[in-house]
Amino acid sequence: MQTGRWRGVLLMLVFAIASAGYLRAESQTQNLPDAPQPQQTSPPANPARPSESSSRDSVPAPAAQPRVDQPAQPDSGSPPTPMSEKPAVDTTPATRNPVTPDTQRLFTLVTTTNFVEIPVTVKDRSGRMIPGLLPKDFSVYENGVRQKLTYFTSDPLAISAAVLIDVSMSDTALRRVQAGLKALQGAFSEYDEVAVYTYGNSVTKESSFTTAGDRLAAALNRIVETKHGQRGGVPVSGGPFEGGPTVNGRPMDASVPQTPIIPRDRRVLNDAVLQAALDLSKVQGARRRVIMIVGDGREDGSRASYSDVLKILLTNRISVYAIGVGSAAIPVYRKLEQINVPGTGNANILPKYASATGGEVFSEFTRQAIENAYSAVTLVARNQYTLGYYTKTTLADTYRDIEVRVSRAGLRVTAKAGYYPLPPGRQ
Repeated sequence: MQTGRWRGVLLMLVFAIASAGYLRAESQTQNLPDAPQPQQTSPPANPARPSESSSRDSVPAPAAQPRVDQPAQPDSGSPPTPMSEKPAVDTTPATRNPVTPDTQRLFTLVTTTNFVEIPVTVKDRSGRMIPGLLPKDFSVYENGVRQKLTYFTSDPLAISAAVLIDVSMSDTALRRVQAGLKALQGAFSEYDEVAVYTYGNSVTKESSFTTAGDRLAAALNRIVETKHGQRGGVPVSGGPFEGGPTVNGRPMDASVPQTPIIPRDRRVLNDAVLQAALDLSKVQGARRRVIMIVGDGREDGSRASYSDVLKILLTNRISVYAIGVGSAAIPVYRKLEQINVPGTGNANILPKYASATGGEVFSEFTRQAIENAYSAVTLVARNQYTLGYYTKTTLADTYRDIEVRVSRAGLRVTAKAGYYPLPPGRQ
């Protein structure tokens, strides 16, 4: 009886021990990791230099996503990245200095300014240019308020010149001009660029901007060979549009009076200056922009007005120089031309263009004087003083007066009388 009891107790103990061993084995099985964990390695003896780490475009992506409850482990083939080191990013200034709402307000604070450049010619009473002046010798006033000069130079500048030749003046005056055109080419240096235009009833661009070489010589020769001025005498009418329809030279209706149609010659000087100014506005701003007009200065029949053309000239810093020939070179006749007779077109407007833009008029009558005037124009334009200052602009600004003064007495100062500031969107 007792033997059976002890046998039952032993069986229960064996069962209990077997159950405990099974539970322990099951627990160990559940605690096994999903994948073998790599061993931690110590940092290398020579870490990467900052220049090398910053040259990386992006951080390599891990081969597999780590478990959520464990930190990502570095690749066993590369050294570990210190925790304080951030992933490599683009090192452009915009990324190194991120724009925050506070800094954005600082960067978007804009003050619109307009740089005003003033070419200035200073001569003595005999007409000789005065060199050696310093910034302290000049003072500039805009609308009566003195401005602070921020730019000054007396260095010679290369010239971009548009030469306008009036081919509708008298044939005698035009021939005199044509005879001296070779001297015009010699007045420019190898660093200058020149374009040639002719005007009369219309404007013709004889050559685009080019250096004073073969192309300029060809354009000037073409003007000499093909252009003819106005000859004196009574205007001659004729041609198929003179009267009504005819048959064998006789009018179809003899009762209809035949009214001759006399063509009217025009002088589209304003249109010529406008086209040259628009072309000059596209050249480099570091060059001296000049329009040289060779003619008697009469204007008749242009679509563009003087005031509109002047705005283009002043906005694009273009100076107008003129060589008055023909009637514009005769002193007494030059005074009479200031009277505008109705129906005869505008009188000589060369002095108006030159005075408003800071240029000069050379009234010459002989061929030799005309040739000398070409060199005089380029000499003055190339060796001017250049002053500059900054002024604030608003949308309501229009024309602004400019006055340039020199501290020395007895000198004649020539500069543009004012300017039109550019709109804020075109600074």
